[in-house]
Amino acid sequence: HVQLVESGGASVQAGGSLSLSCTSSGYETTCMAWFRQAPGAEREGVARIYVDSSNSYYGTTHYADSVKGRFTISRDNAGNTLSLQMTSLQPEDTAMYYCAATFSGFGCFGEDFREDRFGIWGQGTQVTVS
Repeated sequence: HVQLVESGGASVQAGGSLSLSCTSSGYETTCMAWFRQAPGAEREGVARIYVDSSNSYYGTTHYADSVKGRFTISRDNAGNTLSLQMTSLQPEDTAMYYCAATFSGFGCFGEDFREDRFGIWGQGTQVTVS
């Protein structure tokens, strides 16, 4: 059983920075990601990272084009914390941000972010950029 708890969401001004955290408890997963959902929009993938340290893909990251160069995903295995460092935030980054995890490596494969490949989700943390 794995539980994910996000934190760090806040209201910030455009151009500002924010760091989100996701603490996990329970079994170690293989792939973790951040998704976001803006009001009236579908949930979309933001960034993902391969967290299985026994695999050669360990540490491999992938970003949505809209956040490349601005967001950084990282994982502190010792602390079981997934982070999302966000810089140069824009109003279009306003959304509920969700942490997600999967025991399957397929979650971290391919160019697209497949929401259906992630079976473990947090409750979300709100980011508002104005």
